[in-house]
Amino acid sequence: MDKYDKLEDYICKHSSPEGDYLYRLYRATNVEILNPHMASGHIQGRLLKLLVNMIRPKRILEIGTYTGYSAICMAEGLDDDGKLYTFEVDDELEDFTRRWIDGSNVADKIIFTIGSALDSVPLLGEKFDLVFIDGNKREYIAYYNMAMQYLNDGGWIIADNTLWDGHVIEEERQDAQTNGVRAFNDFVRADERVEEVIVPLRDGLTIIRKK
Repeated sequence: MDKYDKLEDYICKHSSPEGDYLYRLYRATNVEILNPHMASGHIQGRLLKLLVNMIRPKRILEIGTYTGYSAICMAEGLDDDGKLYTFEVDDELEDFTRRWIDGSNVADKIIFTIGSALDSVPLLGEKFDLVFIDGNKREYIAYYNMAMQYLNDGGWIIADNTLWDGHVIEEERQDAQTNGVRAFNDFVRADERVEEVIVPLRDGLTIIRKK
């Protein structure tokens, strides 16, 4: 175990536990699903819950459910009257994800939909206090622009993977996903409607406040 592995182990041991249900979900994701690294995991999950505790949103929008780990974490932080709407475009994940969301103790707070958030959110008639973006990196700017239309003033956007495993600073890296993340980071930085900070947690987490 190298220094960084030891530090991660130390951080996990000195942070609130994720709980047995989320632990089993994370393990099942690693065993049964391709690209399990896409799940938020223990530390990011605890941070998301605490951010919800601090912000106290009534309505949360999540773009990119994957296997439901982050949705459950955020729903754990909601007040009793809070709701989280989460959208996933990969219909092959539906059976796995719906089973784990429905089996959680926060299932009544989560509305899980297979389909594009870009198409569906304008039809909801909802305004949001918090948006978590974790979908297709090539569409991050489109997600952001849509989210800003339905985000209350003073609301928050959290965008995942904004350092993209460090590829954002590798000039020779010119694939569509990396360029999508770079373009998003530049777009947010130039947007005078918000203030933002990139937190170097896991793959990069940008926290944005709408003024």
